[in-house]
Amino acid sequence: MSQQGVHAGPTRQRLVEVAVELFTRHSVEGTSLQMISDELGLTKSAIYHHFRTREELLGAVIEPLMVEVTGLVDAAEARRGARARADHLIVGFATLAASNRQLVPLLSGDPGVLELLRMRSEWAAVVRRQMSLLADVEPGLGGQVKAVMVMSGLASAVGADYGDVDDDELRGQLIAAGRRLLGLRSPRDGS
Repeated sequence: MSQQGVHAGPTRQRLVEVAVELFTRHSVEGTSLQMISDELGLTKSAIYHHFRTREELLGAVIEPLMVEVTGLVDAAEARRGARARADHLIVGFATLAASNRQLVPLLSGDPGVLELLRMRSEWAAVVRRQMSLLADVEPGLGGQVKAVMVMSGLASAVGADYGDVDDDELRGQLIAAGRRLLGLRSPRDGS
């Protein structure tokens, strides 16, 4: 951490950024507020000024993405037909994931995040709606399994190191993989 960052003041946004870095490196459970304060060169009381608990900080990390996911789900639900709804969701989530490569993998794999998603009923409802949109392509257990594979696969795949692959190229590959998993065809316009 540079001295300039410390002297610029402990802003809420900087706390969130450092939390994401440490959550990614050590998991949510493996990251304490003390570790975050040490990384920033601050006292824990300076952290408590913005966030009383690690879970509150985690909520601040996740909330912007959940707002975007909620918008994606709402828009997908407005489409006609299960395949069109699922495709809209895959394209939107792949776009979101490709532009949030560090944060999205954290959402699907960290037990602390999964627990927070369960505790926040409105977020849990969005996740259920999201999974239902994908599972509806193939009713029954097979569709549910494919829905989980698509969402966890996209979230995990975006976190891999692909060198200098840009967001658009990664987005295209994520969309193609998600469509293949659900047996969806690519639209003629190539999106």
